[in-house]
Amino acid sequence: MMPMPPNDTLEKAVVTHEKGDSGVARPPTSDESSLSEAAVDVVDDVDSPEQNQPRELPFSKGRCIAIVATVTGASFLNTMSGQAVVIILPTIGRDLNIPEARVQWVVSAYSLAFGCFLLLWGRIADIYGKRKIFIWGSAWVAVTTAANPFLPNEIAFDLFRGLQGLGAAANVPTAIGILATTFAPGKAKNYAISCYAAGAPLGAVFGNLIAGFIAQYRSWKWVFGVIAIMAAAVTVAAIAIIPPPKHTLLQEGASVKASVDWIGAFLITAGLFALLFALTEGNVVGWSMPWVPVLIVISLALVVLFVSWQRHLENTGKRAPIMKVSVFHSKRFSAAMATMALFFSSFNGFLMYATYFFQDYQGLSPLETTLRFIPTGVVGVITAAIVSQLLAVVPTYMMLAVGNLCVSVACMLFAIPIPSDTTYWAFGFPAMILSVFGADITWPCLILFTSHSLPQEDQALGAALVNAMGQVGRAISLAIATAIQTAVMAKERGVSVEHVGRVEQWETASLLGLRAAEWCNAALGLSALFVVLVAFRGSGIIGKVGVQKH
Repeated sequence: MMPMPPNDTLEKAVVTHEKGDSGVARPPTSDESSLSEAAVDVVDDVDSPEQNQPRELPFSKGRCIAIVATVTGASFLNTMSGQAVVIILPTIGRDLNIPEARVQWVVSAYSLAFGCFLLLWGRIADIYGKRKIFIWGSAWVAVTTAANPFLPNEIAFDLFRGLQGLGAAANVPTAIGILATTFAPGKAKNYAISCYAAGAPLGAVFGNLIAGFIAQYRSWKWVFGVIAIMAAAVTVAAIAIIPPPKHTLLQEGASVKASVDWIGAFLITAGLFALLFALTEGNVVGWSMPWVPVLIVISLALVVLFVSWQRHLENTGKRAPIMKVSVFHSKRFSAAMATMALFFSSFNGFLMYATYFFQDYQGLSPLETTLRFIPTGVVGVITAAIVSQLLAVVPTYMMLAVGNLCVSVACMLFAIPIPSDTTYWAFGFPAMILSVFGADITWPCLILFTSHSLPQEDQALGAALVNAMGQVGRAISLAIATAIQTAVMAKERGVSVEHVGRVEQWETASLLGLRAAEWCNAALGLSALFVVLVAFRGSGIIGKVGVQKH
């Protein structure tokens, strides 16, 4: 992977002020801070001769396509692994004798490890080399996934699911970092990011399809075998195709001790773990359990300590922080992170509760449920091709607004009181199309914005930050939506929340609970839309070649 140098004076200035002669981050001067703030505020819409000049690809066209396809495999496998396991979850629980109250940990263990270690792996990738971490992360996913079917008990099974999430936390942000440093701003980078974004819905669709067919005709263990084979293929392709970097931060003179902030790594990893664990378990054991709010308070305290420690390191310059807190001084960058959290909460919640509606409420089989999600994959590919062109011509705030509005409307189609036996083509089909259309518009915009807002040496960390915001937002929104769903169901059934039970087929209380949760998801999407309209208006065109001053 060969880092591409910035192509304009302003971007050079922004990157230069982030590093001293040794390559270690130092605090900017007042003049540099003003320049950095300007670089994160608007995208210049003024045409220049440079904008009309074609940007050369860093490698041959064939190799560039192969690089994009390889790193997109990380996004594809991440969502595929999560969605496929959801489909076969009941079968796994029965075969391994996992109690119903704990079977969700087969999914949660992966998500928990993935969300907690994103920032640490992002920073390590920027220091040691993105190619190396991507390869090792993909290989780790392959090995741990292949081992899963042979584990005979619940604890070991959940542990290895967590180890799979650890590998995904290494290769997912690193994949975006590779694209961000390989391609210069322009048409090629727009294509690359759009293709990467399409990997997520495609992974979800194929996860549904593969798990559905395997669950219908073979043992569920083959699901993990297929994922392991794909992860191994990505590993081999990465070794063969992704070029070694010409230099890394470590090679530029920064020692491991000086570059890796292990104190900060511990604080943010422990803080995210405590928060995500409390939010996940709160839905299982009940929010009245004393240790749940205590753990949430502890997690927030750890996050505050992390931010304070990062600010201290950035101001003193004694050691490079995990994350430069000063980047959040830009209101627009902070708004982008908030948009990511709200958008991903809404989109992920829609997919989850749509699955509950089809499989638990309507009683459809895994394969029948899978077939209803196929439009998301087809539309995802089409949208990626369209968005790669629109990124360079349509104002960013308009694209973000349309994307978040589409996801919100998709949630509403499952929330409004349409008769539950209405044909899928009347509300389910358009909802699937709108959801992935909105997701594949929003996601590339936010990735590009984050990439252009950070220097080259922090690209994997920036990708990790975007993903971490999505994971935290997902956990918080799922806790809220679940609480709303159970409260509505308990009221309709005339029981306490603790004894509400599961979603029942064609039951009115279950339907009202699912609709209430989708209203929550719609509200989150509309909140993201509000943030976009307030913070991004006048932000320019993020994918336009030329001076990038976002």
